[in-house]
Amino acid sequence: MSDTASGYFIAAAFPCMLAAMEWLGYLTHAPRQPILFSVLAAIAVPIAVWQFWRIRGRVRRLKLGRDGERVVGQFLERLRDGGGQVFHDIPGQGFNLDHVVISPHGVYAIETKTLSKPWPKAVVTVEGDSLRVAGRIPDRDPIQQVSGAARWLECLLEQSTGKHFAVRGVVVFPGWFVEQRSERGPVWVLEPKALPAFIEQEAVSVSSADVALAAFHLSRYVRSEAEKAT
Repeated sequence: MSDTASGYFIAAAFPCMLAAMEWLGYLTHAPRQPILFSVLAAIAVPIAVWQFWRIRGRVRRLKLGRDGERVVGQFLERLRDGGGQVFHDIPGQGFNLDHVVISPHGVYAIETKTLSKPWPKAVVTVEGDSLRVAGRIPDRDPIQQVSGAARWLECLLEQSTGKHFAVRGVVVFPGWFVEQRSERGPVWVLEPKALPAFIEQEAVSVSSADVALAAFHLSRYVRSEAEKAT
C-alpha cells in the first residue's frame, strides 16, 4: 500500500518539478542549459539502475527465503497429528531459529537454507561434519550454525523447565538434492520432504507430559520476546 502511494507521489512530483523549472526560466529569462542537465542525467541514470538491481536482488532473496520457510513449515505441521508441537521463527540471542519441533520422538532445531538453484542440478553433498553446496563451501557453515542454535535451545529449555532435553540440529535445503557421502553425524542435512519421516522413525524418548512442559515454556518465552519488541 505504501509502495503504491510512493509511486504515485513520485509520478506527480516529477512533472511538478519540470513545470517549476520552466516557470523559473520563463520569469527570469534564464538561458537553457541542456549540457548541464544531460551530465546530471548521465550520472543519475546508472546510479538508479544499480540501485534498482540491488534492491531487486534483495527482494528476490527475501521472497525465496519466505517461500522456503513456508514449504518447510507445511511439511512439519503433519507432526502435530502424532502429538508434536511446532514453532516457527524463534528469536534467539542475535539470531532467529527458523523452526522448532518438540515431539515424543525428540526435540529439533531446524534451519532452512533457501538458495537459488544452479543449472543443471542442485546438489548438496554432505561428508562428515562438512557440506558443499553445488560444489562450493558456504561462507557460513550451516552445520556449525544450527549446532550453536541447538545448544542455545537446550540451555533455554533446561533453565526454564529444570529438565534436560537433548536437541538435534537439522539443516534443510528446499528443492535441492542432498547426497550423503558418509554416515550421518549429529546434525541432519535433508531435503524438507524427508524430515517428518526421519523424525517419526526416531525412538520415542519424550513423554507426552514433557512435550507439553517444553512447549509451554517455549511458547511463554516467545510471547515475552514479542512483548519486549513492541
